[in-house]
Amino acid sequence: QVQLVESGGGLVQAGGSLRLSCAPSGRTNNDYAMGWFRQAPGKEREFVATITWNGGNTFYTDYVKGRFSISRGNAKNSVYLQLNSLKPEDTAVYYCAAKTVSLSDRNYYTDLKQYDFWGQGTQVTVSS
Repeated sequence: QVQLVESGGGLVQAGGSLRLSCAPSGRTNNDYAMGWFRQAPGKEREFVATITWNGGNTFYTDYVKGRFSISRGNAKNSVYLQLNSLKPEDTAVYYCAAKTVSLSDRNYYTDLKQYDFWGQGTQVTVSS
């Protein structure tokens, strides 16, 4: 089991920035592809960004490309999401997720059903 804890959310004005963090605990010796998803009120949870286990490749949904950046931290399987040029429509609960992978895995994972572990989420609110 892996427990994921997100932090860094908050209230920010449109055009502002936030940095979300995801810290794993538990069985962190395995290798995981990591992803960020978000869920706005009344909407389904949607993919935002993902990064391969070694940090070598990243993939973003179109509406955050050029504004958000996913990266790995120094701690094994920790991950960050830098949110820049925020818009009111970015308001949502942001979730960190982990998918167990092998060392040869270089795939992107954008479907929430593909992930094994989830955090509790951190609220991001962007005011206009």
